[in-house]
Order: sequence, then C-alpha cells, then structure tokens
Amino acid sequence: MRPAPTFLASLDDTVDALLARVPGPLHVGAPLGLGKPHRLLNALVRRVAADPSRPLHLYTALSLDPPDPGDGLQARFLGPFVRNHFGDDFPRLAYVEALRRDALPPHIEVEEFYLQSGALLGSSAAQRRYTSLNYTHVARTLAERGLNCIVQKVAREPGEAAPARLSLSCNTDVTLDALDAVAARGGPRPLLIAEIDPALPWLGGSAAVPVELFDVVVAPPGPHPRLFGLPRQPVGDADYAIGFHASTLVRDGGTLQIGIGALADALSHALVLRHTDNPSYRQILRALGSPHADDPALTPFASGLYGCSEMINEGFRRLVQVGVLKRKVVDDLALMQRLADGSADADDRARLARDGEFLHGAFYLGSPELYAWLRELPDDERRAIGMRRVSAINDLDGPDEPLKRLQRREARFFNTCMMATALGAATSDALESGRVVSGVGGQYNFVAMAHALPDARSVLLLRATRDSGGRTTSNVVWSYGHTTIPRHLRDVYVSEYGVADVRGRADEDCAIAMAAITDARFQAGLVATAQANGKLRRDFAAPPRWAENTPEALRERLAPHRAAGTLPDYPLGSDFTPVEQRLAKALAWLKAHTDHKLQIAVRAMTGRSTDDAEALQRMQLERPQGPQEWLESRLLSLALRVTA
Repeated sequence: MRPAPTFLASLDDTVDALLARVPGPLHVGAPLGLGKPHRLLNALVRRVAADPSRPLHLYTALSLDPPDPGDGLQARFLGPFVRNHFGDDFPRLAYVEALRRDALPPHIEVEEFYLQSGALLGSSAAQRRYTSLNYTHVARTLAERGLNCIVQKVAREPGEAAPARLSLSCNTDVTLDALDAVAARGGPRPLLIAEIDPALPWLGGSAAVPVELFDVVVAPPGPHPRLFGLPRQPVGDADYAIGFHASTLVRDGGTLQIGIGALADALSHALVLRHTDNPSYRQILRALGSPHADDPALTPFASGLYGCSEMINEGFRRLVQVGVLKRKVVDDLALMQRLADGSADADDRARLARDGEFLHGAFYLGSPELYAWLRELPDDERRAIGMRRVSAINDLDGPDEPLKRLQRREARFFNTCMMATALGAATSDALESGRVVSGVGGQYNFVAMAHALPDARSVLLLRATRDSGGRTTSNVVWSYGHTTIPRHLRDVYVSEYGVADVRGRADEDCAIAMAAITDARFQAGLVATAQANGKLRRDFAAPPRWAENTPEALRERLAPHRAAGTLPDYPLGSDFTPVEQRLAKALAWLKAHTDHKLQIAVRAMTGRSTDDAEALQRMQLERPQGPQEWLESRLLSLALRVTA
C-alpha cells in the first residue's frame, strides 16, 4: 500500500517539494486541455527560469490560452468578451506567452503533441519542438523521455473534508497509461502532484482514484479562477449542410464519435432534430437534395446511440438531454455477447439498465454550460458516463478487444480535415511547409479502427472552400504536400455538397465522387487534372447537377429553415449575449469582405448610421471621437444592416 500523500496549501511550497524530490533535470508531464494546472505550472516555470542549473522539459498538449483581442473593431468586441468570459484573474500560461515571442529561456523546453489550432504557427520554438504522435502513443513516448513528474488538476469528492479518493475528472486520458509505460520500461515511478480545483465536476467510476495515487496534493486557497470555457462558434450554412448530410450515415443502435467545432455542433443538431422533429429534419434533407430524405431508417432513435469519443463536448451533452445517447454497454464480454445474439434474459437487461454506461470519453472540454451540466447530473446519469484511458477509447488492441468489438457496433467516427485530395488522402493537422496547425491527436486512431471493425465507417468532414487573403480556394485538391490520412485508408468524405463514399473505390471512381462534392468553381480544373494524369477517361462529362454546388444555391435552399428558426446560429447555446451575437455576425461579414476594402469603405461613409444603438454602445462607438472612430462606427453600421 502506498503512503498517504503530503497535503499542501501553497503553490510555492509545492514547487519546493517537487524540486526537492526530483533531482537533476525536470521531465514534467501535464494533461492536455482543462486538466493542466495553470497556476502551478506558472509557479514552476517562474522558479526554474531563474535557475539554469535545473533544466525543465515540459511534455503536454493543447495549452489553452484566451484569444488576443487584437486591435480596431476586433479589440472593441473581444476585449470585453474575454474579460467577462474568462475572468480578469484567468492565469494565462507563462510558457505560452513566451513561446509566442520565442522567448523561453534556453534551459526550458516545451514539447507538445497537439497545439491550440493555429495559435502557434508563428512560433519557431513551438514548431521545432512539436512531436507528431497518435494520441495512443503519447504514454509510450513520455516513458522514453524519462518522465519523472506528472502534475494534474483533480476534483475533490463532494462532502469529504479529507477525501479517500480524488477524481481525474476532465483528464483520464494519459496519466495511468504513462505510469504503466514507465513501469514497463523499468523506470522509477514519477512523482505525482495533484492540484484540487473546486470547480472541476466530480466524476466517479474509473475516473476516481485513491488519494494515495499522488505523492503531493495541493489545495490552493481562493479565489479560484474559472475553468477555461471554450467559446462556441456560430454555425453557418455550409456547416449545417455538412452536418445534415453526415447525419444520414448514423444508424440507430450504433456508436458515435465526434470532434469539436461548428461542424460537430451542426451534426449534433441534425441528430437532435432527427429525433425530436423528424418531419423538419427530412424537409431540410430534401432542401439539400439528399438522396436519403425519405430513407425509412432515418426515424427517431428507438435503441439510441452509445458515445465512445476521446472528447466529451457540447454535442454529447445535448444528445444525452434529448434521449439520443442512451444505448448502454457493460464491461462484461459474456453479457454483451448475449445481448448481441438475442439470448439475454430479464436479469441481463436489468443489470444493463443498472450498471451500463452510454458515454465513454478520455477528456472533456467545452463551455461553462457543459461544466455546469456535468456538476449537476442526476446520479443515474452520472453513473452512465465513464471516463477512460485514451488507450481504452481510441484503440481496439489488448485483451479486451472482443468486448470492444461487441460494444462498438455500427460505429461512425466523425472528424474534420482541412483539405482532401481527389484520390482520397486527407490533410488535417499541418501545412505543406511542415508548419503545424494543430495535431494528429486521435484522428488516425479512429480511421484505422473504422477499417478494423466490420460495420464501422470513418467520416471526414470538410468545407468545400476556404477564404484567405481575399481569395477563395478549394479544399478538394488534386494533391497536397502533407498528408495526415493516406489515400489507402480513404473511407467517407462529406462537404456541404454531399457525401463521397470512396472506401475500396478505384481511383477513377474516387476522383469522380470527390469532384461531385467540390465547389462548382473548381470542378473543371479538378477533372482536367485527373484526365491529364490518366486517372479519368477523356470523354468524361460532369453531370448538370454539379453546377448547383455554389454557396448562393445553398443559402437559398436553407433560407426558409433559417427564417423558421429550425437552423439557429448557435444550436447548442451561445457564450455571447444577443447583442454580441449580432456583432459577431457583422464583424464576420466585414472580415469576409476584406478583399473589397475600398468599396466597403465608400458604402460605409455614404450610408446611414445603424438603428442598433445597443450594438454601438457595446462597442463604445455611440459617440465616435475623431476620424478613426467615425469610420469604425460607419463600417459597423453597414455590417449590422447587411447582416440583420
């Protein structure tokens, strides 16, 4: 039995304990996302920065940092929002601020396997020390690096002054796998330090660990900063079209994995509508020209879905609330086999109802509303959510593979990519130059699992185009100099213009299917390149319906459903006030028209001021002072009128 941990109340005392117990260079691991103890890490970095004799190597991922307000209209909008949403006392990570400026001391090194999307493209230090890993390989790599300390935020068991257990809560993903990996290599056990955060929801089951797992437990005094709330994004027409097309692939009684962002929100909303308002759901599919609009299988969910995803997010919250996520599984191979073959009896079904779980995840991250939901769950729902190691979620390998195969029937693994090639490869994490946007994370794991399970599919979602520097370019390209998912693992792609099922297809068939979901402006070039490279017959003619793949046609099709409120801007809730929602839409319009700055400026200067006094007041432009503020108020007025 392990000895009781040392309990401390001071972050500085905790750093003292760490430095005293770990001699020599520090090789510190910290969870990704929410479980990272910002204040403790800041105290450690501050101490080590002043002492070059103690090199620090920090291994982590997804170092969350509130957005920089910037300047101009963006600063007027984001500045107050950031203060209200994150709090004035939110502890920004000192090493992230240093990384942005390439100003880390030479004896401090930060190595991440997943970056906050796009946040560190300009940081040489972050780009050089990025490690490209499957999520399931992180624990092994930590052991190879000589990991000698892990720091992690945890939750205290409610009502327990001297807890016998702590909850890994938001991050059950890597800690226990890392300990096993270190032990398997014969290395000494790392020092484990827990920081209790009273705001973290308590999750029991496999997330609960004996307090003796940790060597040091620190409970810093208040006030405690808020949990990092990931702002929810508005869902556009293209996002909704992608979500509804993707929803037709989901089977009742199946398994669901989804990522994060507007595309995942749109997919979740489509599944909610399919269950709660099936006629409206089918009307939207008809408007999109989906061949599945009258599919008899797309009824409300009777058996429901089982969620098995590395990340629990807003979409899963809503799917639980409306009764879509309800198919339970148990970690009992014999019982799952009886359920599969129809021989389960009343006792089996009673045990499933009592002990089963309908959602498994390795970490959670989202809005304050998500965290409140987790904190306030009724006991029966709380017991049905199991936080697991990432090796248990993202992989089939191991002695429990037969059990996982029975649990993960009809699995649909939904992830996003930035670009796809006409021959089926995907780019999801980095640019052609090698600069990393985010990371591989679990995407490859789920793609490989989809091919390993007999009735599963991997579905990669992408917008057909992107706008940058005043230019619109296609996200479906002939080739690209970086690949995340190789073409031999191609499966299903979904854009706003439909579904391309390319698993096992010949190259010619794959190229045609991908061109069919490409924006009409780029189809001819894609077809011509395929023909020039001998992948498409010379007499191929594009079907007339391909010409309808335009943003204008999509907007027209969805406009009635937007007006009816069936497709709201924020289907899973918003972190913006109503006036901020109007402003966000207006500012997005201005950003999208930066290639027409002169024309926009002329329209703004000759137009009238907006009637939306509340919006001008929120932006402190109700009484503009000087030419710059006058122009900003006019630009904002124009954008508000256009987007009203």
